[in-house]
Amino acid sequence: MSKKILVVDDDPAIVDYLTSFFKDNGYATCSAEDANAGFEAAKKELPDLITLDLDMPGEWGPRLYRKMSQDKDLKNIPVIVISGLSGNQYAIPKAVACLKKPFDRDTLLKLVRETLGA
Repeated sequence: MSKKILVVDDDPAIVDYLTSFFKDNGYATCSAEDANAGFEAAKKELPDLITLDLDMPGEWGPRLYRKMSQDKDLKNIPVIVISGLSGNQYAIPKAVACLKKPFDRDTLLKLVRETLGA
């Protein structure tokens, strides 16, 4: 069974790109357009990895991460931050990696493969 990646981003173009990119590379995907939907999707789907934008309307990425880290089913899911904000590596110190938009797709794929072992 293929590993599942949850994409949490408020930009529909980024969500479309990442879900297509991950599917093309053999991963199952699901997505959410904001932090609240991201938390619900994570609870329902229990993904193997989450890509997370920081700057979203309503609750933003670090708050979602904090909420997930307090949930026994979600706290060990690795997160890769993909954000346009500068200094994003400080927002979620325990993230696997922090990529700045626009990101290099080869770097992202390498990080995903290393994290998921696939």
